[in-house]
Amino acid sequence: MEQQLGRILIIDDNEDLLFAAKMLLKKHAKEVHIEKDPRRIPFLINTQNFDVILLDMNFREDTTSGKEGFYWLSQIKEIDPNAIVILITAFGDVEMAVQALKEGATDFILKPWQNEKLVATLSAALKLKESYTKVDKLHKKQKTLQNDLKKDYTEIIGQSASMKNIFSIIDKVASTDANVLILGENGTGKELIARAIHERSHRNEEIFVGVDMGSITETLFESELFGHKRGAFTDAKEDRSGRFEVADQGTLFLDEIGNLSMPLQSKLLTVLQKREVTRIGTNQSIPVDIRLICATNMPVHEMVADNTFRQDLLYRINTVEIYLPPLRERQDDIPQLANHYLRQYVQKYRKNFQGIRPQAMELLQRYNWPGNIRELQHAIERAIIMADGDELDSRDFFFLSAKPASEKAQHSSSTLNLDDMERSTIQRAIDKNGGNISKAAKELGLTRASLYRRLEKYGL
Repeated sequence: MEQQLGRILIIDDNEDLLFAAKMLLKKHAKEVHIEKDPRRIPFLINTQNFDVILLDMNFREDTTSGKEGFYWLSQIKEIDPNAIVILITAFGDVEMAVQALKEGATDFILKPWQNEKLVATLSAALKLKESYTKVDKLHKKQKTLQNDLKKDYTEIIGQSASMKNIFSIIDKVASTDANVLILGENGTGKELIARAIHERSHRNEEIFVGVDMGSITETLFESELFGHKRGAFTDAKEDRSGRFEVADQGTLFLDEIGNLSMPLQSKLLTVLQKREVTRIGTNQSIPVDIRLICATNMPVHEMVADNTFRQDLLYRINTVEIYLPPLRERQDDIPQLANHYLRQYVQKYRKNFQGIRPQAMELLQRYNWPGNIRELQHAIERAIIMADGDELDSRDFFFLSAKPASEKAQHSSSTLNLDDMERSTIQRAIDKNGGNISKAAKELGLTRASLYRRLEKYGL
């Protein structure tokens, strides 16, 4: 027989009634839990998730007034305002039924009941529970979407060979549910790539949920990602869905995943393997169906070798890997990007600029852009705010270091300073290998991890 009634909790001090109800309902329900002591209600509801609760109104201490039933009804609703509670009594009347409904009960049934009537009542209550769950889920998704709409996301811009290769990868991977890992420096646009994959996937009508893993503390990690039940810890004032639940049926983007500690990596891996989460304060597993995209600016492959990133987690998240090159390796894209931001900020600040003069554009293409596209965007914005005239020229970008990387390399090669010489050699190796860190490291006789440390040291 099909199990239609989910997980049911029955609370009554009459053991014969509990046994009879369990024998009847176990044919129709996924699980039936019986309890004769109402004082265990808070513990049961805080540790388990019940679809429907059948609650006796009259216990031995007070057999006719229903006061105990109303008291425990209020306790249940305080713990879980969305709980579906059906009150049962042998002394029911219209006034008591009306009061019970006003105080949060879903329905009211008299003892002795007809079996068909009880099953039908529970079935109707479960449908109501499902509708509440759907509405709550939609509300949380809408709230997340509204927050995302406040962010400024632009189309991906680029015609360089490296970007055309990335577009090709996106087209191939988007239609699948393969996990994607995006590697690249800060400011290169990793989240834009993640959103492009989502928009081209079969999940594009569902939600895209982004999480900055670098900003989540260890103490809030499980609450933020997996959710919590009200009262699970001091600040848990209401039930909360984690990001995995909110992203169900959609795409979950975990940015800066390389910043996670080993213990948090282990917890994340467990959820990804089981495809289910458990909110803090409960033992109930909740299945989730997500498309996972991760990103990091960290050298995760070297971190695996250094035992600071789990190899099994890396295997799990990078079915397909996309390397997003820094802006200094995409100089051909700089004019298109600069003109895009020029149009954007001319409109925003109601300025009348016709364009960027050739000398200024040449300066922008020579500059090393350690902050990548984000730095370019800010540079154009600042120049538009401060500039006079109707075109941006080189003077409007005085705050940039106008000395190109090639000049710096030439200068450093003429010095005997060891740091300058090392910096110059590393820069030449990277340029020679087209920005490929692995090849540059091999030619220099370094590990990728060692090369990354030097890149950070010299601001390359």
